[in-house]
Amino acid sequence: MDEVLRCTGVRRTFGALHAVDGVDLSVARGARHALIGPNGAGKSTLLRLIAGGLRVSAGRVWFDGRDVTGDPEPRRARLGIGQTFQISSLFRTLTAADNVALAVQRRHGRPWLPLPVRRPAWAGRVDELLTLVGLADNAGRRVDTLSYAQCRQLEIAVALATEPSVLLLDEPAAGMSAAGTAHLRDLLRRLPADLTLLFVEHDLDLVFDLASEVTVLHLGRILLSGSPAEVRASAEVQRAYLGTARRAELFRPEPAAGG
Repeated sequence: MDEVLRCTGVRRTFGALHAVDGVDLSVARGARHALIGPNGAGKSTLLRLIAGGLRVSAGRVWFDGRDVTGDPEPRRARLGIGQTFQISSLFRTLTAADNVALAVQRRHGRPWLPLPVRRPAWAGRVDELLTLVGLADNAGRRVDTLSYAQCRQLEIAVALATEPSVLLLDEPAAGMSAAGTAHLRDLLRRLPADLTLLFVEHDLDLVFDLASEVTVLHLGRILLSGSPAEVRASAEVQRAYLGTARRAELFRPEPAAGG
């Protein structure tokens, strides 16, 4: 397997809470790799540990053969780890095109400016990205006039403007209608085959339509990694989603001082 991303023994604790508890994860280049699990399983926390928004409490994160555990989030982004968030990070009073242009501008080493610098080469890239996500006809609209689904599409365009080789998506379909989810599914299918996707999603229909590999997290640990068919057939996964495991296992006694 041509591996682009690897976590070894990754942990993140918040006091006595083991949000991520010794995760070993391998993601193949070009994969559509889904992270699923019940609420509180540690999925979004794991994405933040990979992106660098949170520091690991233990373990290592490797990207494209490089140990990036100590690298801050901006450096990981420059190396090729892009991301979208559960909460929108768009500039709502700017147009869709301006939001993408700002991201293109920063990718090419320009300092952040209140409005994007207009350059023909960058304009072509902005048009290309808006077309890819289905927003070419909305380029001149302010973000605060776009629908929720259109904002999610725009967030993907902004993330792609950084030219990532791995794109982390945190619940991209959250809050969407059935039509919006179908549109998102089509958009994700159109993304370049060499772009690796690692995505957290609760819509299991979307997961099993898109994913080439699925990892199930439960209580901060990996319960199962395998093909969509293997995950569907797992009795352990079914029990986890039915809530039969003990949530109290999240909390463990903190070690005694000096122990």
